[in-house]
Order: sequence, then structure tokens, then C-alpha cells
Amino acid sequence: MANVLRGSTTQTTDAPEAAPLERARSVATLLDESVRVPVVGYRVGLDPLLGIAPISGDVIAAVVSLYIVYAGVRIGVPKRKLVWMLGRVGVDLAVGSIPIVGTLVDAVWKNNKRNVAVIESHVESA
Repeated sequence: MANVLRGSTTQTTDAPEAAPLERARSVATLLDESVRVPVVGYRVGLDPLLGIAPISGDVIAAVVSLYIVYAGVRIGVPKRKLVWMLGRVGVDLAVGSIPIVGTLVDAVWKNNKRNVAVIESHVESA
């Protein structure tokens, strides 16, 4: 049995999508919420930190974000939702490439967490 962590609750499942979903959650956390900002208590990830490096940092973050979309493909998320997920990655890349503003948007929008939520809703409805 594989344990699948979701927020503060733990779900136990034998489903074949458990491992890719857990890896997608880990990647999303790394990119969107891996570092707590002292004093403020807000969490940011590597995505806005990589975005400090013009263009190349955002490209690296987008390539890593594609793993979450790939996990959605492996799990069987419908094509229409996968297109939306790819669109979010593209918008994140485009907006993130804008100096300063893009970094701030990356810190707030948390695109990868949204894409994982799409996968989770698909798994829960299946």
C-alpha cells in the first residue's frame, strides 16, 4: 500500500496513479512553496527564485513544470485538461519572463499547485 499525503490528511491507496501523483505534488511543492519567507510567513518556491535569472531561469522552471503535465498524462487526465495545464505553464513562462513583475507573479500565482489540483480532481472523480 502506498501512502498518499494530501495537505494535513493521509490517504491510503493501491491505485497505480499514486506514485506519479505523489511525485507531481513534490515537484509542485518544490517549485511553489519550498521556502518560508521569514517574518512574513509566506511560502515561495524555486520558480520565483529561478525567475530572478532573466529568461533562462523561467525556461528551467517551465521545463520542470512539464513533469507535472507528464504525470497527468500517465495518470490519464483528459486531453482538454492537459491542454489547460500546458497553457498555465506557457503563461507562467511568458509572464515570468517579465523582469520584477514576472517574479512577483510567480510567487503569488502558484501555477504548479493549480496543475496538481487538476490531477487530484481527476483521480478523485475516477
